[in-house]
Amino acid sequence: MNKTILITGATSGIGKSTANIFAQNGYKLILTGRRKERLEEIKAELQTNYNTTIQLLNFDVRDLEETRKAISSIDRNLFPTIDILLNNAGLASGMGPIDDGQYDDWNVMIDTNVKGLLYVSREIMPILKQQGFGHIINISSTAGKDVYQNGNVYCASKHAVDALTKSMRIDLLPYGIKVTSINPGACETEFSLVRFKGDQEKAKAVYDGFTPLTPNDVADAVYYTATLPKHVCVNDLTLTCLTQANANYNIKKN
Repeated sequence: MNKTILITGATSGIGKSTANIFAQNGYKLILTGRRKERLEEIKAELQTNYNTTIQLLNFDVRDLEETRKAISSIDRNLFPTIDILLNNAGLASGMGPIDDGQYDDWNVMIDTNVKGLLYVSREIMPILKQQGFGHIINISSTAGKDVYQNGNVYCASKHAVDALTKSMRIDLLPYGIKVTSINPGACETEFSLVRFKGDQEKAKAVYDGFTPLTPNDVADAVYYTATLPKHVCVNDLTLTCLTQANANYNIKKN
C-alpha cells in the first residue's frame, strides 16, 4: 500500500516542490490550497509525470469550518492512512516597526501561520492517533529562532510554530506520532512577493547579492526527515544558504 502525504499550501514554492518529490517516490497526495486553478494544474502535471493518486482540497486554512469540511471530505477508500501531514501554508504580510504595524497584516499572519496550522493539525490528529502512527512536519523559519528588525509579528508567529511543534511532540508521544520542525532561512519563493504585496522590485531585492535556498532544497529536507527509520525522529532542523548564519546575519555581495 502506497503511503500518503497531506500538504497544505501546495500551490507554489516549498509545498509544490514537496508534492513533486513525494509523487516521484510513489506517494499518494492530498494537496490543499486557496487557488483552485493552481491546484488543478499541479494535479494534472503530477499525474502525467508520475501516475499517482491525488485528491485536491480547495480551502483556506484560516477558516475553521472550511477546514473541517475539507478534511472530512478526504476519500478514505483511496487514502486509508495519512502517513505525513506537512503544515506548509504560511506567509508574511508587510514589514515595518511594530509601532506602525497594520492590524490587517497582523491578523492574516497569526490566522494563517498559527491558527491555520492548529486547525489542520487538530482535524488530522484523531486519524493519526487511531492509526497509531504518523508524522507531522511543520514548516517554520529561522524567524522562529531569532527575531530581526521589522519582522516582529511574523517572527512571533514562527516562534509560536516552534513552541507548538515542541508541545505536539510531547502530547502525541504516547501515540507513536513523530513531530518535526523544519526551519528554512532565505528561500526564493513567492514569500517576499506576498510580504511586499506584489511589489516585484522589492521582492527581488531581498535575494540580490547571494544565492538563497530553493524550494527544492527545503523539499529534500522534508523528504529526508519523513523517510528515516521508524524509531528515528528529527525534532528540529534548521537550514540556510551558505552565506546566511541565522535570521540576522547574511553576507551579500555588492
